[in-house]
Parts: sequence; C-alpha cells; structure tokens
Amino acid sequence: MREKIHAFIRTNFLFDETRTVGDDEPLLGSGIIDSTGILELITYIEQEFALSFEDAELVGENFNTVSSIIACIERKRKGSA
Repeated sequence: MREKIHAFIRTNFLFDETRTVGDDEPLLGSGIIDSTGILELITYIEQEFALSFEDAELVGENFNTVSSIIACIERKRKGSA
C-alpha cells in the first residue's frame, strides 16, 4: 500500500526524478500537492483500494502525509469489516 501511494505521488506530482517524499512529509504545506492534486489523490485511493470516502472524511489531516493516508485507509478497512 505504502509503495503504491509513493509511486502515484512520484508519477503524478514530482517532476524532479531525484526528489523523494518521506512518509511524514507534509504533502499540502510543502507544495508537493495542491487542492486539485489532493482530489486526484483521493480518486486514486478510492479506485486502487476499493474505498469510498464520506464528505466528513475529506479533511487535510487524513491526506496530508503518506502516513496519514495509510492510517486513514486502515481505519476505513477496519470500519468496513
């Protein structure tokens, strides 16, 4: 899961091939992803991991870092089980 998210970010948002993103690096505040990009990321996550987010879950704290994205996905999976 972690590698798929990193790969999506690298492919779609990083234009410097030498640039990496740490698991706890802010995606929004650092300029890696803007508001339109976060929508792309959410759409990817929903499709890739067969999830659907409620409006209340679409907050920055759930999608600001790779770690927070993974935690959000894991919470969703536990809630769906």
